[in-house]
Amino acid sequence: MSDHVILTIDEYVKQFSPEIQIILNKLRKLVHEAAPEATEKICYRMPTFFFHENLVHFAAYEKHIGFYPSSSGIEAFKAQLTPYKWSKGAVQFKLSQPIPYPLIEQMVRFRVNEVLMKFKEEQESYGNC
Repeated sequence: MSDHVILTIDEYVKQFSPEIQIILNKLRKLVHEAAPEATEKICYRMPTFFFHENLVHFAAYEKHIGFYPSSSGIEAFKAQLTPYKWSKGAVQFKLSQPIPYPLIEQMVRFRVNEVLMKFKEEQESYGNC
């Protein structure tokens, strides 16, 4: 990777091999389908999807794809994440194994619902001003 500052997800994806680009583009499409109102940005040097707050991030590494659905997203799917290396806010999907797209989609949908509920509660706490 160069010292060039990546400003868009397109730029981010283009720096990887064609095989990795396919995975990243599939993840991007999946997130857009699961969170159609989310907008794209680069945050922490990673593709990020924003919907009232940072919804999810993902990134490509030498041997895995990192997926970052927040600590609540990891907590909610702990049982399904046992085959993967994961931590409080991240999960690693090895490139040597099939990427679990249906699980990732469920995690994105969970985050959308979580953010919507939080946003709704915040709106209600302000009343009808």
